[in-house]
Amino acid sequence: MKQSEIKVLSVGILGLGTVGGGTYTVLNRNASEITRRTGVAINVVQAADRHLSHAESVTGNAAILTDDAFAVVNNPAVDVVVELIGGYTLSKELVLKAIENKKHVVTANKALIALHGNEIFAAAKANNVIVAFEAAVAGGIPIIKALREGLGANRIEWVAGIINGTTNFILTEMRDKGLGYQDVIGEAQRLGYAEADPTFDVEGIDAAHKLTIMSAIAFGMPMKFEQAYTEGITKLQQIDIQYAEELGYRVKLLGITKRTTQGVELRVHPTLVPEKRLVANVNGAMNAVVVKGDAVGPTLYYGAGAGAEPTASAVVADLMDVARLMDASSAQRVPYLAFQPDQVQDLPILPMDEVQSAYYLRLRASDKPGVLADVTKILGDRGISIDAMMQKEPDENETQADIVILTHVTVERNMNAAITAIEALEAISGKVVRIRMEELGR
Repeated sequence: MKQSEIKVLSVGILGLGTVGGGTYTVLNRNASEITRRTGVAINVVQAADRHLSHAESVTGNAAILTDDAFAVVNNPAVDVVVELIGGYTLSKELVLKAIENKKHVVTANKALIALHGNEIFAAAKANNVIVAFEAAVAGGIPIIKALREGLGANRIEWVAGIINGTTNFILTEMRDKGLGYQDVIGEAQRLGYAEADPTFDVEGIDAAHKLTIMSAIAFGMPMKFEQAYTEGITKLQQIDIQYAEELGYRVKLLGITKRTTQGVELRVHPTLVPEKRLVANVNGAMNAVVVKGDAVGPTLYYGAGAGAEPTASAVVADLMDVARLMDASSAQRVPYLAFQPDQVQDLPILPMDEVQSAYYLRLRASDKPGVLADVTKILGDRGISIDAMMQKEPDENETQADIVILTHVTVERNMNAAITAIEALEAISGKVVRIRMEELGR
């Protein structure tokens, strides 16, 4: 291709932190490869960052630098705004202003899309610009493109994934080293896997943002983050990870969304997964997503879910898509939520009481006759059948022992009622530990 034939896409980056710096590096290092693939030269012409000295160290002053993000958004020379500052207040204002200025937008901001995606997509459609957000979910794993395009022939039945590297690192350390949560979280912070305030990660909020986006695309419905069920890992005990291992399971924090006849399940919580499943063997800070389509069956997407260059890989891929499609009509572009805008359906989110799952139960019981019979009767009376049971021997000089029960699939409201009745038994001490279980194989 002659140099004179090459179009130029001018980019403005908001935020030159970890991902912004990685994006700038990848764009420059792979510039010729990107142009060979797209026929377009993608050039960063301006960048905004609060710390100009840091921005200079990233760009070498090869782009105009400013500490005013709105200067980038309002710059008529910028074709695409790459939003990498995070949050969902200022970033929303900046993105909507960019769209109003007829600029395309690329973002890695999962919270922004999960909370305000419906409004942002409507604005983009009205202004005939593209909003691309591959990097918002699972870092460098191209799961958004897979859901929107690669699996477009399928009716998606469910999506389940390890979509937060911090929690997966913590759970891996708890299993491998036999440590408790409090012992591991400090190490995760020291190594940079967990923030000083890890709440968004360990309470499942970050995973719920990402799951909300995948669910909307998989089923063609609006973003419904506020209805997602979220349960984190802070209350998990090492003994349950150990018992799960003895029974052939691994404990993972999963985001799960399923299409049912009653509505869509949208839930994040610790989950027992059979150790034979590939996703059960995803360790450390890695991510993995399993998607079940009616034609293709279960498919697995694995890779780095965070980090400078893995996330930058997705940001730059989005820029390449913009370069290819910026002159196309809206009808020629893949819809944001995979379905045509007038075909997006406001599907109901199933309350957790109505979700069906299998369960791991651990109860502390007096070591005397009749206790197991009472427990199994309570379960049976509520239509809950037992798949497996493990009774541990009491420690020396103790009169109580752990009983672990794995159940078949049942409705959560029945399990809640059964747990309440079991905890009321005189022979049961304390609370029943309950962890949901998923087969993820069909």
